[in-house]
Amino acid sequence: MRAISLAILLLCMPLSVTFAQSSGAGTTVVQQEVEALFDPSLDLLQVKLRVDAMVDPSVNRVAVKSMIEQMAADIATMAGKDADSASKLTALKRYLYESGSWNGNKPFQYDLDDPLGEKPANRLLQRYLTTRRGNCITMPMLFLALGQRLGLTMTLAEAPLHVFVKYIDDDGKVWNLEATSGGGFTRDAWYRQKLPMSDQAVANGVYLRPLSHEEATALIASLIVEHQVAKGEFERAIAVSDVLLRHYPNFAYLLVKKGSAYNGLLRRELAGKYARMEDIPTDLKAKADQWYGQNMESFAKAEALGWRPQDGQVQ
Repeated sequence: MRAISLAILLLCMPLSVTFAQSSGAGTTVVQQEVEALFDPSLDLLQVKLRVDAMVDPSVNRVAVKSMIEQMAADIATMAGKDADSASKLTALKRYLYESGSWNGNKPFQYDLDDPLGEKPANRLLQRYLTTRRGNCITMPMLFLALGQRLGLTMTLAEAPLHVFVKYIDDDGKVWNLEATSGGGFTRDAWYRQKLPMSDQAVANGVYLRPLSHEEATALIASLIVEHQVAKGEFERAIAVSDVLLRHYPNFAYLLVKKGSAYNGLLRRELAGKYARMEDIPTDLKAKADQWYGQNMESFAKAEALGWRPQDGQVQ
């Protein structure tokens, strides 16, 4: 959410919960953990499992990885020996989305009750494997992890509040695969119609572009920022955003989230606490001015890339 003026904040009702500021040391540790996600030896599944465990320590990374490795082996068998990419892709789609003995007659489906994964638990890969009901985060992530293990050339791509898979076939042609709809081939025009985005955002590569491994890592790790903002850990959210933006400077969604975190700081420290501007302690007023400036700068950078409020990413 954008910040409103400091004067208006003084008139707002106090927040129902006040969160203590995070310690500098704690922030540094979190930043180090996030930076470690960019180790080039990690594949995107390993990144996702580390991120999920940072958000929910109960995640069993070993068990989830083992399950996915077994799934990939089963799909490879289904595809047959010396299968080409097209045959592997067909087997992958069949394994996930068609009912059969290979998936216990329980195919993976789009969770229409939470399609955007707004419930935190539904963002976890472990949850998706257990329930077989996923969203536009977990479904492309599992599809990608399995595809990469089959030797398919895949990465992630973004649309407003949506993630999908980019696939390169044996002839070098790039295809969009919509994991929430049976892994079907989907044209850019369809995404632009269903999830409107500005020409500027597309031209700047904010949307519809295949992400590099580094950018995809930042995209996956943005869940940490969302988690911290939801908990009111705004300083940590900002610190983690800074790490991710160093690796993916044009990550418009994260710029918006960073701006929202600064707004959270302003509301937490000022809303309903002071009757007049002159009542704000000098040191806090200086911080508030800085936070307000950072909030505006983050949104301005996102808008310069072509992000627009109608993209639905202000939270």
